[in-house]
Amino acid sequence: MMAKHLVDFDWKLKYLFQLFSLRPHRPYPSRFLSFVNPVINYNLKPRPIPEIMKLENSQYGFIFSPQLTTVLQVFDKYKYEIRLCGGAVRDILLGKTPTDLDFATTATPDEMIEMMAKENIRIVNKGGLKHGTVTSHVDGVNFELTTLRIDVVTDGRHADVEYTKDWALDAGRRDLTVNSMFLGMDGTVYDYFNGYEDLKKRQIRFVGDPKLRITEDYLRILRYFRFYGRLATAPNLHDEYILEAIREKGSGLKQISGERIWSELHKILEGNYGPDIMRTILKLGLSPYIGLPEQPNVEEFDKVINRTKGLKLQPITMLIPFLKDAHDMNELNNRLKFRVFDRDLGLFIVQSRDEKWTPDTIKINKIKIIQNPTKQAVMKEYIEQLLKYNNDRTILEEFEKWTPLKFPITGNMIKNHGVKDGKKIGIILRKLIEYWADDDFQTDIEELLNLIPKAEDELCHNFKNSKKNT
Repeated sequence: MMAKHLVDFDWKLKYLFQLFSLRPHRPYPSRFLSFVNPVINYNLKPRPIPEIMKLENSQYGFIFSPQLTTVLQVFDKYKYEIRLCGGAVRDILLGKTPTDLDFATTATPDEMIEMMAKENIRIVNKGGLKHGTVTSHVDGVNFELTTLRIDVVTDGRHADVEYTKDWALDAGRRDLTVNSMFLGMDGTVYDYFNGYEDLKKRQIRFVGDPKLRITEDYLRILRYFRFYGRLATAPNLHDEYILEAIREKGSGLKQISGERIWSELHKILEGNYGPDIMRTILKLGLSPYIGLPEQPNVEEFDKVINRTKGLKLQPITMLIPFLKDAHDMNELNNRLKFRVFDRDLGLFIVQSRDEKWTPDTIKINKIKIIQNPTKQAVMKEYIEQLLKYNNDRTILEEFEKWTPLKFPITGNMIKNHGVKDGKKIGIILRKLIEYWADDDFQTDIEELLNLIPKAEDELCHNFKNSKKNT
């Protein structure tokens, strides 16, 4: 039986080698590199018998929700094979519950659409169809079902794919060995490239030659570091050949969109060994390709990381030490396309990190928070991140305990006291909050309303002074 498997396997490889070698070249606009599938082109040696073990139902049976069972019954009815793939398999083998369930199948997108339609199962998120992914929707739950495929053309960012029925070819196109395994619905684990052995050793390896796999998609550089942080047992046990490959190919990150880079970098900084991995990234010369200065301030980074031990820093806060000023922060934002929260937090810390905090500073910032009721949580987080960055732990402890109070006076209450101008009402409201803070937020509603004339007089006085100065 074993001999028959080996003969069939050798015949399959020879056939596929001929098939890919004879495929005519097809030019693609703006594509400067093309590769055939790595199983063939890189002389990878997938296991001839990939079935390495069979899990007990107790190890993976929790995935079989009623919704998934409905989908699986359709594949069984129409005789298409389907297996769990990627990160979900990895997590199950680690004894974890996966957050997402992704599936690979021998059915093409057209075949899946047809059989789902016959079984009255809705298809959603049709944008994935061009990549071979059909998303089925059953009773509020989505399942991503992707046809087995090979990358026939890559350009460092994207790939053109062709569908296949061969599980080894699909496994061979995946980036890391620990992500290249499949789990059959009967519990059989299919491991073509020794991913399970690497998983047990907590070792992160590429499927095939790192230099070639990185050249297919340069984002794999950061994906390598992300999964290293997730799985490795120590911060600096990298394979030297992989680091050399990253050093050599790192400039390719220039091609990758800022949003995709920040998505990976964010997860790296949040994960295990975030600072250590960041130092490795810089040592490999990647900083200018991810938006950081050519000469990032590593010394300041080390100081901040050492003094903030035990404090939870936002990922963007961890990047600020590398930056000199707001210009550097704006350049980083131009490259990584931050969401508003990260952009404004970064600018706030860069512009405020040299200020000395006093009781008056605390009070002024509490007033600002109360004056902006719709942004209170965000503003409070910004201030707490700044205090963490500067290691002002005493002030931080006080600020973390403080809950922004709801100001008891509304615009209508001021209007009912004879102030009709809307702009003036807003200014008086802010002034009353300052009075409230001066009394350590103890002044009651009646007293605050009685202070409206004082606020109007102060407003009038300030207006006259400004007229004199002009």
